[in-house]
Amino acid sequence: MATQPKTTGLTYEDLRGFPDDNLRREIIDGELFVTPSPIPRHQAVVVELASALLLYQKQHGGQVYPAPMDVFFSDTNVLEPDVLFLRAERLPGTDSQKVVAVPDLVVEVSSPSTRRRDLSLKKELYERFGVAEYWFVDIDAERMEAYRLREGRYGPPEILRSGEVLTSPVLPDFAFDLSTILEPDQA
Repeated sequence: MATQPKTTGLTYEDLRGFPDDNLRREIIDGELFVTPSPIPRHQAVVVELASALLLYQKQHGGQVYPAPMDVFFSDTNVLEPDVLFLRAERLPGTDSQKVVAVPDLVVEVSSPSTRRRDLSLKKELYERFGVAEYWFVDIDAERMEAYRLREGRYGPPEILRSGEVLTSPVLPDFAFDLSTILEPDQA
């Protein structure tokens, strides 16, 4: 009789032991979450945001990483945000396998299979570990929610829509026209 694979009580070492089969695996408080490959529109949004952050990086320093890139928050909390950004002073927080510093910014782009987790478990984890800014791009609702850490908590998000310009207190001089990603025919 075959045994069921372990899905709770997992650590980063367990995560590294899974096969490389193009599935995204993350652990939150030791629980395994597996996500299939995203749809093309999702990836188009990721590319646009990563490209804008890459331009910012070239002018201001730091490092942008699109998924897949493990972010090691703790031995039982390892996520792969769709996009993450580390300011220059955080760059020593990377190693050859993963990011071990808390990112300054993480971005999650909605997918039907991840939406609820992105807005609950992942948002709570980002807040708990001190991610200064969390952007949730809701491609179905055509809006972006920008959560910003204040006194250790995320308050209500700033809601932005197509045609508005996204700026960030974490990234001085960053400005991004959201019509690039929030209109279905653009992304």
